[in-house]
Amino acid sequence: MDNPIDEYWKLRLQRTQKALEANNFDVYVADNKNLAKKIAYETIIPAIAPQTISWGGSITFVGTRLYEALKNDPRYTVLDTYDKSLSPEQSLERRRESLLVDLFITGTNAITETGQLVNLDMIGNRIAALTFGPKTVLLLVGRNKIVLDQEAAVKRIKNYAAPVNVMRLDKKSPCGKTGRCENCSSPDRICNTWTITEKSFPKKRVKIILINEDMGF
Repeated sequence: MDNPIDEYWKLRLQRTQKALEANNFDVYVADNKNLAKKIAYETIIPAIAPQTISWGGSITFVGTRLYEALKNDPRYTVLDTYDKSLSPEQSLERRRESLLVDLFITGTNAITETGQLVNLDMIGNRIAALTFGPKTVLLLVGRNKIVLDQEAAVKRIKNYAAPVNVMRLDKKSPCGKTGRCENCSSPDRICNTWTITEKSFPKKRVKIILINEDMGF
């Protein structure tokens, strides 16, 4: 076999897609981040025809350049929660407002091969939107987020995603120095609320683009 790694990821992505679809998620697979943007911007979003769009924190979303495309698109009313000109109070209020948009875009901390989404949040706006509020949720997910099961998802989040995000955000939680969860009580703790999304309700409300590249944390 000339490309065993390509075949490995093809099989793993197909298996994950099938499991997610059995759990009522609407799932697409993109070979790379450019195709992920194309699927979202030219297929999924026009079909939804949202009037209002917002998003939660996601390195993958920004990495696909979908963020840049949408925030400058006059067809949509955008609530940009990434706007650096906002005061902390204004930023929090915008996150509250974003829970009632037609389309909310974000990522996920982990996705299991059995078809569940596992997330851990600091403020909770990202997982709140995933659970209820926006009419449609779109998740952009790099292949590196795929894990075997919920136990593996928790380990990935505690001992990789959380410490790396603490480092990225210059937080003072101890995991930023040790590289693993210390079950801390730091004022900067970013690990406050867990969610496990076993199925999309209503069916296909949550749409997922699995990207055959390592993206995000």
